[in-house]
Amino acid sequence: MRPYGGNNLSVSQRIYNYRLSRGRRFVECAFGILANKWRLFHTPITLEPENVTHVVKAACVLHNFIRVRDGVHLEDATSYQDFHNVEFPNGTQRLARTVRDNFATYFMSPEGELPWQMSKI
Repeated sequence: MRPYGGNNLSVSQRIYNYRLSRGRRFVECAFGILANKWRLFHTPITLEPENVTHVVKAACVLHNFIRVRDGVHLEDATSYQDFHNVEFPNGTQRLARTVRDNFATYFMSPEGELPWQMSKI
């Protein structure tokens, strides 16, 4: 997912960009921790999506088991790998824009808005 570009963004677009950035930081940190421990995540995984889900869940379970058994190691949480070279099939841009617009609308709705989000833009 990509943020909205430009300087003259609407409030909903700015909220979307903030929420996307916040979520992305969390996911990148968590994935960086997994990739630091399991080298499998340093290269593309050539499995069916359902099997990739099982692999990621298994890595999370093993990671948590090791943390309980051995204690927390701070270096696992501070290492970061940048994973930006992902290729997508043609024709996904229009769908991605629609999904992005739907999230922007949701983040401004009573169901999706957070009480503090307006103070962050």
